[in-house]
Amino acid sequence: MSSLGQLVAGVAHEINNPVSFIYGNLEPAQEYIENLFSLLDLYQRYYPQSVQEIEEFTALIELDFLKSDLPKLFKSMKMGVERIQGIVLSLRTFSRLDEAEMKAVDIHEGIDSTIMIVQSRLLATGKRPKIEVLKEYGKLPLVECYAQQINQVFLNILLNAIDALEDSVVKGRWTTKKQLVMDNPRIYIRTQLSALNQVTIRIGDNGVGIPENAKKQIFNPFFTTKPVGKGTGMGLAISHQITTERHRGSIECISQPGIGTEFVIRIPLIQ
Repeated sequence: MSSLGQLVAGVAHEINNPVSFIYGNLEPAQEYIENLFSLLDLYQRYYPQSVQEIEEFTALIELDFLKSDLPKLFKSMKMGVERIQGIVLSLRTFSRLDEAEMKAVDIHEGIDSTIMIVQSRLLATGKRPKIEVLKEYGKLPLVECYAQQINQVFLNILLNAIDALEDSVVKGRWTTKKQLVMDNPRIYIRTQLSALNQVTIRIGDNGVGIPENAKKQIFNPFFTTKPVGKGTGMGLAISHQITTERHRGSIECISQPGIGTEFVIRIPLIQ
């Protein structure tokens, strides 16, 4: 996990530098272009009769279209760079190398950054519709924890939920006909503060569920229901260790075949 955190933080840092350079230059570049257009307008106003070569080149480059479209182009570029900056921020939040020690953090911020990490796997494919993520966040204070490790727990459970939903497609959980009704693949995340000064995070899906005999072994190291080469059987075992041993909490798997699976994580507010 430490190596993964270092890799993620390193990638985020390397991306952030050139992106910040581009973002910082977009605004002055747009200003320069607007000044050039203003100068061009002055020329057209005071020298309306231009030579044929200029008229031909103006028609060739479609000057009127260029003047209206270029600002839109800059706007879309700025939106793209801001999107990359958001992803970089999520990567840095997820890795939390500067928070290797226990400290009070915003759990919702950690969940959101983890969702961003798996965003590409939530998109629709040729085999299944888009996976919706429904969030019901309660009002939580800052939680004392090892942020990087807790984010790893969220990541492991989210990846398992996505795998389960994809497996559900193979098993016929969703058909083309069913996609027309409100029965598409979903992951829901709920948080709440309990009376025992514990934070409860529920992450569930509406896949085919886990058989009872497999559920009993779900947190055992190297146990997996996935095909050979797809899972190591360590994700949930590590999540169990982080939650119970490192944070004095609990993690529970609730599943009903044909309905879905839910993981319930409980950790104290203060360690």
